[in-house]
Amino acid sequence: MSIKLKQLAERLGLSQTTVSRALNGYPEVNEETRRRVMEAVRETGYRPNKAAQRLATGRAGSIGLVMPVAAEIEADLHFGSFLTGLAEAAQRHDFHLVINPSSPEEEEITFRRLAASGNVDALFIAHVRREDPRIAMLRSLHIPYLVHGRAIDQGDDYPFLDIDNEQAFYEATKLLIGLGHRRIGLINGQEQLTFSIRRETGMKKAMREAGLPVDDLPIDHGFMTDEFGYRAAVRFLEAPAPPTAILCSSTVIALGAVRALNRAGLTIGEDVSVIAHDDVLPLLKPEHFSVPLTTTQSSLRAAGARVAERLIASLGQPSGAPPEQELWATKLIRRQSTSPAPRLPRMARR
Repeated sequence: MSIKLKQLAERLGLSQTTVSRALNGYPEVNEETRRRVMEAVRETGYRPNKAAQRLATGRAGSIGLVMPVAAEIEADLHFGSFLTGLAEAAQRHDFHLVINPSSPEEEEITFRRLAASGNVDALFIAHVRREDPRIAMLRSLHIPYLVHGRAIDQGDDYPFLDIDNEQAFYEATKLLIGLGHRRIGLINGQEQLTFSIRRETGMKKAMREAGLPVDDLPIDHGFMTDEFGYRAAVRFLEAPAPPTAILCSSTVIALGAVRALNRAGLTIGEDVSVIAHDDVLPLLKPEHFSVPLTTTQSSLRAAGARVAERLIASLGQPSGAPPEQELWATKLIRRQSTSPAPRLPRMARR
């Protein structure tokens, strides 16, 4: 026999309203009460009547996202990690995820339809682009939203969660320059994505400060896959002036770059130094590479959880509150893949 809300409330010695608010993520419910309610839910197997809950609260109990789908769009291991964190936090608050696939050219229309459907309480966007009309579109929908990332030259009057990509790659490049590297390559994400733009900006800033040229740096952009990392690294190595160090925008890209370096007979950390951005992927740990990778570390899973927590909390906030904005610093973790630049690159000795 399934337990009802009234019985759950009596078991806890709380009002039905308090229990309902705890289940629906209202911020005025303190964490200890929320913990007690969720523990009782797990013990009893309580499942709210979603239809009744929606009538009582005016909420769907769901977070919505639109997932662009097209033949040219590669599967993204990083976004899977982000969604895991998002789902874990949503589950803690008994929220659902509504994922609506869409062709890229109809993404804005799909967002509008999703918001108008009443099936979601809040929306978020990811993979922010240089010129991203989705932000202005979300402002117009009158529904809580959050941007995972930041736009460029589009103002900052919107709620966001981002990592400091520019500073991360600035510090990584400074480390390499301090080790004597003067020609550094970058295997980056797609050119139009703002995290890629900021990472390149950070790299070039460090090089300019050191008085190093930036006009002809080996830089490549593409989907964050190991195959792209491999092809880009091969191109770098075949160039007349190959880099002595390579920055990779993810450990997935680094996996391909390492494969290219190994096939070329080069020793990572001796002939070529490598630094990767690490999103703390459980199946691809930088310390488990044949030569442990130096990384700029930040967890996408933690970011996904934080996005869900903020969206759910925002449902109880008054309209007109200033947008909450978070910029997370990364950790630069040095391992064996970075070392002083060789006096004469091995490629040149051949």
